[in-house]
Amino acid sequence: MTTSTRGTAQREALPAVLVLEDGRSFRGRAYGAVGETFGEAVFSTGMTGYQETLTDPSYHRQVVVMTAPHIGNTGVNDEDPESRRIWVSGYVVRDPARTPSNWRSRRSLDDELVAQGVVGISGVDTRALTRHLRERGAMRVGIFSGEALTGASGTAPADEAALLARVRQAPEMTGADLSAEVATERTYIVPAIGTKRFTVAALDLGIKGMTPHRLAERGIEVHVLPATATLDEVYAAGPDGVFLSNGPGDPATADLGIVKGVLERGTPLFGICFGNQLLGRALGFGTYKLKYGHRGINQPVQDRTTGKVEVTAHNHGFAVDAPLDRVSDTPYGRAEVSHVCLNDNVVEGLRMLDRPVFSVQYHPEAAAGPHDAAYLFDRFVSLMEGQRA
Repeated sequence: MTTSTRGTAQREALPAVLVLEDGRSFRGRAYGAVGETFGEAVFSTGMTGYQETLTDPSYHRQVVVMTAPHIGNTGVNDEDPESRRIWVSGYVVRDPARTPSNWRSRRSLDDELVAQGVVGISGVDTRALTRHLRERGAMRVGIFSGEALTGASGTAPADEAALLARVRQAPEMTGADLSAEVATERTYIVPAIGTKRFTVAALDLGIKGMTPHRLAERGIEVHVLPATATLDEVYAAGPDGVFLSNGPGDPATADLGIVKGVLERGTPLFGICFGNQLLGRALGFGTYKLKYGHRGINQPVQDRTTGKVEVTAHNHGFAVDAPLDRVSDTPYGRAEVSHVCLNDNVVEGLRMLDRPVFSVQYHPEAAAGPHDAAYLFDRFVSLMEGQRA
């Protein structure tokens, strides 16, 4: 990614182009930093929560297209980031807010993108772009503005064939091992809120800040460990339970040593998103890349253990390949699909019948998003209570 900074008025006047790897392009105006960037083009259907989306480490190396037309209305505050920085590699919006308005706002979204060097584009027909990605699938993309588009002279017309060639040289998401790039480098502790009841070792594969907070609200002291932690380091915390977080990249690249070690010891285990995929692989199921993934805060999922339908927050481009119609025998006991997406029957959760282990493919911490899935943290607490008893 290469960027430059200019005044807002200067940036808004600059042409920009988005080039997809299949050759289709969309022209618009520079938004955020000026320059060039590459990544996987995906779309998010959330009408709000853009600040949480931008700072979700699971979006590392992805260019996010927002399907809601108006973005940036509430500006940017200092309370809602889910991690230490913006992780998206590029940002695509239709109509950015000219003047943000919210009592918590500290600066505009445009200024925040510039400050963090995130290249974006506005004025794009995001409806047409989203329909294209739904039909053709998520694919590599580049955004170009300023000298990256016009050359140093500022007048040379863009050679889209050359831009397309550069897009096709960018790495694909399949086979990408990215968790260690976004995870903490050293262990840190989030103390329990109120009386401490349990200790949980959380493996940071790209964890969002609200997740350990939701656990802490339930009297859990959370030890957040790097993605490269060993099984001995996990158990050095004396955990009552182990948590596997969300994260970016292809789950087929991840090491399963910790997951298998926890399963062998029988410690209560709760995984979400990337963690769900790692659990699925450890149980012997495969994973595969979805055509365009699930991203946004309005995905309907059914909990098959209760029949309840919940609206959930998603960000995943891969899924677990497990049978929906039967209980499976695994090296660690029986397992079944516990949750399923009602849009396309994608596996959205697993649970073991002989061990205190379960996982879901979505974000129960609800940042940003609906709170229908908050019960999953309570289910984890119940497993730890049962194990202690």
